[in-house]
Amino acid sequence: MGATSVSKEGREEVEKPTPEAAPSGPTSGGTTAEVAAPVEDEQVCYHEGGDLRAEEVESEMAVLPEVTQSTEDVTIEDIQVGDPTVNSAEEIDRLRRLIWRRRHLLIGKGNALPPAARGIVCDIDVGGAKPIAQRVRKVAPQFREKLSDLIKGLLGARIINMSTSPWASPIVVIIKKNGVDIRLCIDYRLVNSLTRLMIYPMPLINDLLEDLDKVLWYCSLDMASGFWVVTMTDRARAISAFITPFGLFEWNRMPFGLKNAPQIYQRMLDNALYGFTRIPRLEGDPVLKQPDPEASPDLIPSEPKDDGKKSVLGRRSYIDDILITAESWDHLCNRVEGLLDVCDEWNLSISVVKSFWGKDQVEYLGHKVSNHGLEANPKDLSALTELPFPGSLRAMQSFLGSLNYYSKFIEDYAIYAAVLYELREVDFAAMSKPENRSRIPDLAVAVDDAMGGVDEPVEADLRWIRAHKSFAKLKEKVAATPILRHFQPELQPVVVVYANDWAISAALMQEHDAVFHPVMFASRTLKSNELNYGIVEKEVLALLRVLDLGHNLLVGREIKVLARYSTLAWLFRSSGLQGRLGQWAALLSPWTLEIVKCTKGEDEILGTIAATITPRADVDQALIAIAPRKEPRRKIQAPIPTAYPGESLWVVSFDASARVKRGGGAYSAILWKLPEWTVVRARSEYVDGLTVNEAEYRGLLLCMDLLEGEIQQRLVVCGDSNLVIRQVRGEIDCKAPGLTLLRQKALDRLLAWPDHELLHVKRDWNGSADSLAGAALQRQAGVEVEEYSDFENLVTLNRLGEILVVREAEEHPTAKICPVATRTTGDSRPQPPVLQEEVVRDLRIGRIKQAQDEEMWTAGLKKYLVGAVHDLSPEDIKSYNAVGSDYDVDLDGLLFYYPSAKRTTE
Repeated sequence: MGATSVSKEGREEVEKPTPEAAPSGPTSGGTTAEVAAPVEDEQVCYHEGGDLRAEEVESEMAVLPEVTQSTEDVTIEDIQVGDPTVNSAEEIDRLRRLIWRRRHLLIGKGNALPPAARGIVCDIDVGGAKPIAQRVRKVAPQFREKLSDLIKGLLGARIINMSTSPWASPIVVIIKKNGVDIRLCIDYRLVNSLTRLMIYPMPLINDLLEDLDKVLWYCSLDMASGFWVVTMTDRARAISAFITPFGLFEWNRMPFGLKNAPQIYQRMLDNALYGFTRIPRLEGDPVLKQPDPEASPDLIPSEPKDDGKKSVLGRRSYIDDILITAESWDHLCNRVEGLLDVCDEWNLSISVVKSFWGKDQVEYLGHKVSNHGLEANPKDLSALTELPFPGSLRAMQSFLGSLNYYSKFIEDYAIYAAVLYELREVDFAAMSKPENRSRIPDLAVAVDDAMGGVDEPVEADLRWIRAHKSFAKLKEKVAATPILRHFQPELQPVVVVYANDWAISAALMQEHDAVFHPVMFASRTLKSNELNYGIVEKEVLALLRVLDLGHNLLVGREIKVLARYSTLAWLFRSSGLQGRLGQWAALLSPWTLEIVKCTKGEDEILGTIAATITPRADVDQALIAIAPRKEPRRKIQAPIPTAYPGESLWVVSFDASARVKRGGGAYSAILWKLPEWTVVRARSEYVDGLTVNEAEYRGLLLCMDLLEGEIQQRLVVCGDSNLVIRQVRGEIDCKAPGLTLLRQKALDRLLAWPDHELLHVKRDWNGSADSLAGAALQRQAGVEVEEYSDFENLVTLNRLGEILVVREAEEHPTAKICPVATRTTGDSRPQPPVLQEEVVRDLRIGRIKQAQDEEMWTAGLKKYLVGAVHDLSPEDIKSYNAVGSDYDVDLDGLLFYYPSAKRTTE
């Protein structure tokens, strides 16, 4: 039996497959390997699963619907064709009879097994992985009878069979909302993790919804039973086996939830609609044996098809959802007939209940498509608009994910959602009391009233008030999404760009009947480095954003752009632009743009604008109440700790090391007493399963352990982990769940030492702690330093004294307040200043200059740049000349690197 290991969370993990293991299923010679009982097979390892929630594995579960033995008979009246109020009776009858001639392709209501498609099979390639047999999961007694009924239905429909496979994936029973019925799913996470990914391009939904401006008639078709028309190879059937309390079963047809199922089905339909290859012959592959005589070998070994015909529909499908478009009824009938011919050739069935033929408006991929344009069409709009403010990060992400699908319909979506995207799990945990959450919506109103003059104080985090306002505004917007007009190539596109301090957006419009209507909205918040850009540069970002998202629509066309601050003439006329300005000029150079500056409003240039587009002048006021707390990215200069001669203070240093392969980490901490720089305590520890950042945080916590019982005085904490030091300072966010808890523990411990400073040092200066942690990692065990010789070694390796600058005492100490220096009174021994950089700067410049002069190539380059070339050979001068433009020497004699790609005009 394969070995299992226990992780630090207490869950068993499956032994990783080895390349030497023999694959299960058919052998290379074409014979099927004998299947032994799982317990007796030495190639089988068992994995004990834990409790599972449906939302956690929704993307990797095979959902088993309720099935029937047969479907209802189809009549010609069941075919949903046209609209009597729009179409004539002759048009409806013509199309209906055309479809009825291929009645054998139509499937009525029910989930019976459809005929197998030709030219396609599903195979699962797990390389040399050993079979994994997971244990059966318990099912509550009240659901066992329902579970057995579901399995009997699948067996009766010949969708599954009893199995003796060495593979076994567990089932997950999901209780429906009524609390009585159940839904059966299969957890294929382990199988999918071993399956080799099939590389195949899936269609983009936005691409499928383009080029509809001249369409008058639509057909929205749903292929019957989706993936179930694809048969499984012997190998795939064995790997897909799932275990229940009633036995082990395997699939005859391809289920949902397998890693490559969407790609396999999409490849089949693309080939059917475009005619790349012929249907393969029936010999079959000796390895990929066919369990169903109706099926044929896979598409891969088939022959090219070259009959000179065009594609059937002129567009791709999205898996089993097919959209037929036509400019006239005759054109529609021709395309429907071509599609039915293809379905007959590939043996594909069409669901009558879910298919609509010859309509002027259809539902397709969550949208309503008509000749008027596109409309957002969520499955359950009330579930979004009536949703209360989410109480967890997962629920918030689910809400934002639902809205993100319709982001091009929601004007300024990314701007309104910015404050919600910034929430973290720790933020939701901080709002632990339900009564506090329930009061926030009322407090939001109170804040608005306070702005109007009410003096009542509001005790709540403004971030949560902004979040509730944004949440409410987004629900309003999704409930009132506009109709986006189809892009028409013959009309000039107009782009209105908008930028403020922290966000950009753009609206793509076209004129219809003297009114400008939206075609697409685009928006995003600015990154931290982009917050420093000027407002004109931010408008360039907004323009680039819409040109990128609407590239297929806008390429090769003259575009009119409305901006509030600049016509960008300087960007196109300036020569020699470098940095981001040069990149932007290059990106915009292929586009034909007419940029108009409008300061009063878009209507002064365009005239009438549709009511669904908010004037840019009104957006500024609307966004004030929801602006997130975004700060520009600045280089934060940490204070340099200083000490006066004879000052008594504590210094703690920590470090950590970890090895991924061994899965363990070591960390150390040293407590120093100043001014003597003596070691008071030193300790190291080793823990299995630590990452290097977790070990660094544990090293910081170990420092606090060493300080237990010591006198409260000034404390300086030194570490060479830039991440840990800056996260504890609050300079960067801590997003990793495992680090968030450790960071909070460190902050809580530091509260006991109010006079403390955190200092990031390079590893060379932290040699004492580094050597202690390295030794613990090598021994895989920690140690408490007690020997005098070990203390001496730590003191020898210590270089922290070079960073902690000793300041000379002043006869009359002064405190700088702006430009005025005043003599301090009172305490004759002042507190050390927070920032004293001059001495440290001189020391650092000296070290860097010495290191540069000691390196031969660097020293020669400095001589070349300052003109001292008499000591250089012609070969050296030629070499330095090739790179000299990227370097410079300052007045202090330091060599700096200035790559030309990163220079700007600022």
